[in-house]
Amino acid sequence: MDIRNAADIPLFKNMTDGDIQAALECVGAFVKEYKKDEFIFLEKDKMNCAGCVLKGCVQMIREDIWGNRALIFNFKETELFGESFACGTSGTTAVSFMAKEDTKVLFLPFCRVVHACSNACAHHQKLLQNLVTVMAEKNALLISRIDILSKKTLREKIVEYLLAEAANHNSKYFTISMGRVQMAEYLNADRSALTRELNQMKEEGCIDFERNTFRILKKFE
Repeated sequence: MDIRNAADIPLFKNMTDGDIQAALECVGAFVKEYKKDEFIFLEKDKMNCAGCVLKGCVQMIREDIWGNRALIFNFKETELFGESFACGTSGTTAVSFMAKEDTKVLFLPFCRVVHACSNACAHHQKLLQNLVTVMAEKNALLISRIDILSKKTLREKIVEYLLAEAANHNSKYFTISMGRVQMAEYLNADRSALTRELNQMKEEGCIDFERNTFRILKKFE
């Protein structure tokens, strides 16, 4: 299986190309492609594989009974998704996963990844170690998302989100991966209200922005 730039994928950290190919064959990994806005998994679907985004972007979303959609998370290239549901006792997903754009996904049957093969392959063991590390780091990101949504006002949510992005980029000047619609969904806010609040913060000299590129100008009160 030809996985381009595999060394850049955290799941394959410190593994040689030979190790990666052997591990993928060992666990029965496979690749699928999806068109923009195509669902990869729907809520309550059976999910026995974890996915790794090779190209494009995967959105984790949730819809209520009226069809209102809330964006939970964007998974970019090299990032893992769905492993928490794949390893659950029910084996079903509580959310939906959709391709934000034309997307290619590497799927790894979770049961075969977490259970050592009969050959006790060293590359298999390394893959499992990397998986545990990736899952731990993702849990930290999800906790950050909970912190953002726990804020009472929209401005507090925006501030928390921008500070988190600044920390991730190690700079007060950064570009986010979401447009206004996705950002509003991520913050569980109305898009018009978000736009008004961002413009107000810009007028007050707190931030500056051009489309998806932001600059934090002063310490938030």
